[in-house]
Parts: sequence; structure tokens; C-alpha cells
Amino acid sequence: MAEQYLMTQKGYDEAKERLTYLQTTKRQEIVERIAEARSHGDLSENAEYDAARNEQAANEMEIEQLDYKLKNAVIIEETTDTTAVHIGSKVRVYDEDMDEEETYEITGSMEANAKENKISNESPVGAALLKHAVGETVVVHAPNGDYTLLIKEIF
Repeated sequence: MAEQYLMTQKGYDEAKERLTYLQTTKRQEIVERIAEARSHGDLSENAEYDAARNEQAANEMEIEQLDYKLKNAVIIEETTDTTAVHIGSKVRVYDEDMDEEETYEITGSMEANAKENKISNESPVGAALLKHAVGETVVVHAPNGDYTLLIKEIF
């Protein structure tokens, strides 16, 4: 059985849009760069040609991976339930050791983005928070050691 990828509808739509861009616009841009580099003659010492071919390979690999994940995506229904943390929840937590609060959005692995504080349900923090309620303290089993977070708010 194929691996399943949990996604919100919004995340699925964004991934589908990215796939379309890679298959059309970016693929065509790379083909044009390869043609331009070929026109410069000897390909054996043509760094521009090699770079374009490497970019083409990377683009095709991303297309293949994204297509596979979209074909095996499971859309998570959005809910307004704030009694416990689930995929789609935004959670404000307090880390007593660091004396700081942080807000995370729990997403599927396809939508995780550290810059936007979107963390995967499979990450140490995401997995620890799932199914817990406001006021509960959870233990995060991180690679560099365990620590605790207090759930302050779910929204």
C-alpha cells in the first residue's frame, strides 16, 4: 500500500498549483536554457549546459515526487473543534525551560514550513501535542533531549 500524505484542502491546492508550474513554466524555461547553451558549441566544456541539465534533472525529480504525493494525498477536513489539538489546529504553548511562548500550526508533512511556524504532525513537537487539551503539559522527545511544553490555547 502506498504511503499516505495528510493535507488540508488549501495545502493540496497549493501543491497542485506548484506541480502545474513545474510541469509547464519552469520545464519550458529550462528547455530554452538548454537550447541556448547548446548553441554555444562544444558541450563537453560548457558549464552553462551542464547547469541547465542538472536543473532539469532536479525539476523532473520534484515533479515526480510532488505528483506521487498528490496522488496519495488524504484531505483532512477542517474543523473548529478546539477541545484537543489536531491537524489544522493552531496552538499557543509555553516552554518553561526557555521561558517563552510560541504559536504553531499543526499540518501534514507536505505543508510544514518552519519559517511560518507550520509544523508537521510527524515532527517531535507536532506528535507530542496531538490529542492533548489546554492546560496539559506534554513531553517532546527531540533529538537533542526531552523537554516539556504547556498548552496555553488552541484555536
